[in-house]
Amino acid sequence: MSALPAFGLNRFNYTSPPAFAADAQRAERLGWDYAFIPSSPLRRQDPYVHLAFAAVQTERLGLGPLIETPMMRHPAVIASSIATVECLAPGRAILGYGVGDTAVRLMGKRPARVAELEEATILTRRLLAGEEVDVNAARPARLQHALRVPVWIAAGGPRTLRMAGRVADGVFIRVGRHAANIRTAIEAVYEGSRAVGRNPDEVKIGLIFHTILTDDLERAALLSRSMAAGYYEYSPMLFDPPQFTWNGPPVEELKKHVWPDFHHAEDLEASGRVVSFLSDEVADAFAVYGTPAMIARQLCEVMHLGYRVDMIIPHPVPTPPPGGPRPDYIERFATEVIPLFRAEMAQHATAAR
Repeated sequence: MSALPAFGLNRFNYTSPPAFAADAQRAERLGWDYAFIPSSPLRRQDPYVHLAFAAVQTERLGLGPLIETPMMRHPAVIASSIATVECLAPGRAILGYGVGDTAVRLMGKRPARVAELEEATILTRRLLAGEEVDVNAARPARLQHALRVPVWIAAGGPRTLRMAGRVADGVFIRVGRHAANIRTAIEAVYEGSRAVGRNPDEVKIGLIFHTILTDDLERAALLSRSMAAGYYEYSPMLFDPPQFTWNGPPVEELKKHVWPDFHHAEDLEASGRVVSFLSDEVADAFAVYGTPAMIARQLCEVMHLGYRVDMIIPHPVPTPPPGGPRPDYIERFATEVIPLFRAEMAQHATAAR
């Protein structure tokens, strides 16, 4: 039986550093492997202060921002911050980089270009390795408190995926759950790795899934349509591998009725109704949803595509309110979904022998 993936979560109580640390402690007790925190200055307190609090109150849990972007902080500042977290939690820090999306748009900035993210990733990794780096200063720059921390890149588009395969320690892939999109994304990472002589096995793979844990399948259908529209809104090319078509009004017109976007709308049922023209097949392709047994089965289907998956990150939908996640999400997923997933994977491995 191949190694099972680790499970990480990016939705905790972020109202204060002690609140996040308490949630991280609870997640660790329940068997989660990673606790992440968004880096969004206008919506969240400083992520590294939160991570520091959690670092000293946990023993096993991996910790890091998901995602950080060089459009908001210089790579040297980010390297310094994550190295400080690693000092508090040896071997447990992880840095998730990305081009930036809602967080940078709310600040009136644009997402990073692929080349900019690649340059930032290379610089960050070199600084964390303690190397001297030429930054056009009087002397080369060197991070005095350098500690090695894996740098992952969150990616969905083909150029970013190939770039991540070239320069990152791991890739967080967020393309939904359709087999064609997952295969296309992972193969793009492998292509990037091989292009620079890297063994693709050196690059870890994480899959991020918007997750609708509910027994109300009618509501799940509306929310999953909003998720599908969110993917199309920012990455319309994701409709190509499954051969889907957007058969409604232009998404730019529909966005006038949704704020800030289809993934983060305050009323996801209402935003789902805006795109009710999307088929069940399209809705199924971009989220995992339903009862614990349904979600476990959907995750197993992904694992049976034949690729190594090192981490799965379920994003609860709707996004939990500022006061923290719905009281039962951290516990329910850990106690109801993950055991079913592992049992089905074990059963499959036994049958394959």
